Amino acid sequence: MSEKSEQQRLSVFKTYKLYVGGKFPRSESGRVYEVSDSKGKWLANAPLSSRKDARDAVVAARKAFGGWSGATAYNRGQVLYRVAEMLEGRRDQFTREVADAEGLSKSKAAAVVDATIDRWVWYAGWTDKIAQVVGGGNPVAGPFFNLSSPEPTGVVAVLAPRESSFLGLVSVLAPVIATGNTAIVVASENAPLPALSLAEVLATSDVPGGVVNVLSGRTAEIATPLASHQDVNAIDLAGADEVLAKELEMAAADNLKRVLRPQPVDYAETPGTDRLTAFLETKTVWHPTGSLGASGSSY
Repeated sequence: MSEKSEQQRLSVFKTYKLYVGGKFPRSESGRVYEVSDSKGKWLANAPLSSRKDARDAVVAARKAFGGWSGATAYNRGQVLYRVAEMLEGRRDQFTREVADAEGLSKSKAAAVVDATIDRWVWYAGWTDKIAQVVGGGNPVAGPFFNLSSPEPTGVVAVLAPRESSFLGLVSVLAPVIATGNTAIVVASENAPLPALSLAEVLATSDVPGGVVNVLSGRTAEIATPLASHQDVNAIDLAGADEVLAKELEMAAADNLKRVLRPQPVDYAETPGTDRLTAFLETKTVWHPTGSLGASGSSY
């Protein structure tokens, strides 16, 4: 190939798509919107999700819930760790996208990406430990075993933080799926590209299709039908402003959704277990102890 032809080569333009049910559809509306960096430079066209896309994502998440929640906690941990492995392999790509999205230098963006990968590993390690923290045997006045164990809530809608496009995103998504829930993620409206690229990592890892569904577009337009949807069990309002959060909370009350209200969070700090336990239900089982021997001693 001549030097002249090399200079004339055009790079391959990337088309970003939604991630629903393990596939990469365009928005059913065919709409897109422009995504710019912190200086106003155009980066890409992202899909502008519609209400129909949101409903499709709920269907996919519900379909995947049985298999994902029924998997062993150890297996979920293995799957999440595999995602971290894939993220490590695409570290340079995410560094560029985070730098563009958040206006960071390359070194600071790299630090954010490293923290994000570490955060994913951190939550992967909790999958088979959270039950011991929030469950256990309860002392009761009677000849019974009384055991409490956590179970996933179900389908959870997650509004990703607006400013922290990658570390914040993973900090709110990972605990939802680590505990056996399935998720519909509404990516940061102004900086959706890291979330859409994360979907590519999930698709090439061992995460079953439908466990995580990623939508981009106008947060209010997508979140409103999710908040009122009868088959969504909970919603995390991390990426909603005060006015939108109030509207969504009222809509969520119609089917008694569990709501995690927006709050100031430093995503760089090591998280506690709050987000792990936010979308868990507690099942308590009673069982008679019975008795042993003629003396009537119980066990």
